[in-house]
Amino acid sequence: MADDWRNGGFGLYVHWPFCEAKCPYCDFNSHVSRNINQKQWLTAYLSELQRSAAETPDRVLNTIFFGGGTPSLMDPATVAAVIDEARALWRPANDMEITLEANPGSVEAGRFAAYRDAGVNRISMGVQALNDEDLRRLGRIHTVAEARAAFDIARNCFERVSFDLIYARQHQTLDAWRAELTEALNMAVGHLSLYQLTIEEGTAFGDRYAVGKLRGLPEDDSAADMYMATQEICDTFGLPAYEVSNHARSGAESQHNLIYWRYGDYVGIGPGAHGRITLNGRKLATETHLTPQLWLNAVNAGSGEKARVSLSTEDQANEYLMMGMRTYEGLDIDRYAILAGHPLSRSKIDHLTELGMIHSQAGRLAATANGRAVLNAVIRELLV
Repeated sequence: MADDWRNGGFGLYVHWPFCEAKCPYCDFNSHVSRNINQKQWLTAYLSELQRSAAETPDRVLNTIFFGGGTPSLMDPATVAAVIDEARALWRPANDMEITLEANPGSVEAGRFAAYRDAGVNRISMGVQALNDEDLRRLGRIHTVAEARAAFDIARNCFERVSFDLIYARQHQTLDAWRAELTEALNMAVGHLSLYQLTIEEGTAFGDRYAVGKLRGLPEDDSAADMYMATQEICDTFGLPAYEVSNHARSGAESQHNLIYWRYGDYVGIGPGAHGRITLNGRKLATETHLTPQLWLNAVNAGSGEKARVSLSTEDQANEYLMMGMRTYEGLDIDRYAILAGHPLSRSKIDHLTELGMIHSQAGRLAATANGRAVLNAVIRELLV
């Protein structure tokens, strides 16, 4: 149990909470601010890195992920200093993956070259649509032409570039999505993240939906057809899904996200960042203050965390199941049993297998193509 995290690895997540504009569908912790003291933020990040590393010494750091918000608004010098400090505090893996999220509107060649020189070796770009009208509906501040230009800049600076698209958008048809996805795959280097639009409470879209003003959303059957078409088209292009919403050529998978899905340990710093760290044989869930100024104040007082919860063995097993079943490799059946203190229900496995929802092979349990289409229901059935 004490070393279970080694099955997934060890990563660092750094949250940059600022954006140029707030997208109406976004429920991430992001804020619009015109006055950002980058030196103040760097000082806080370094303080949190030092605090976290003191608790997790002698670990090999497999990945760093700058998420947000829009991390491509960070000064390259800030990014460089965070990377340098992390490398000094932990033992960097020889093949450490360092990802930075970017929005097309914040991309320019000199800045990206500076990120590369700082140590970033992977870019994840929020394109979201290859249709200007839909970009406008989604509240994006870039055009398709700007997204393509930004992608070309990123591709010239980095060998590993991914971008995101959202489907099941307002008034989107299956044929239109097929055409758009084919266009995206012709652009793609090796990785695509493809998310179905979800309407979250507390967002502008959520408010509009609640009062019947968000029209043209696809019916459930249409959205399901788009999901199945996504799998078929991506397979044809050699970018099969390795997780429900993520597609990659072999070797191009996001190593940082695999730490989450394989239930490893990760330190989360920055406003609203979550973490999972194993200390003295206990798996702890960490959470930080959401509001940027509250987080800065808390860091100055000693720690940016607002909560730290010791997870029970049942909690750990359930989290591992929920994360592992999202991947095409599935979960290790014996590892689940060790975490939970009991094996998965044989009757539930048999039932779901008979329905064609899951399959087991070489000690692993994974969802089938049909099971992935209704994954939440499969996971609910498996949870004890």
